[in-house]
Amino acid sequence: MKKLACLTLIGFALAAGSASGAEVKALYDKNCTKCHGMDGKGKTKMGKQSGVKDYTDPKVQEEMKDDVALKTIKEGITEKGKERMKPYKNDLSDDEIKALIAYMRGFKK
Repeated sequence: MKKLACLTLIGFALAAGSASGAEVKALYDKNCTKCHGMDGKGKTKMGKQSGVKDYTDPKVQEEMKDDVALKTIKEGITEKGKERMKPYKNDLSDDEIKALIAYMRGFKK
């Protein structure tokens, strides 16, 4: 089952752009793990402080729509004047963001 999920994930990543699975993982490691963790559960110090969601939870995955995730990653999250997530519109292309969303989808149990 995990093998199938990984293959599906790589397929989505490749479809979203020409990024390889290793490149998408490197993007995730560089930009996302500090808060979302290597496993997508958000149980890091920064993740707990920011209140990030557990991407292994099927309900969280179902509720999150790709277009909203794309906008959120591009624009970041600011609440009450405090930046909870930095915007990545100047750091990542739309194809890279779509590949990251597909990668995140692979955390679903």
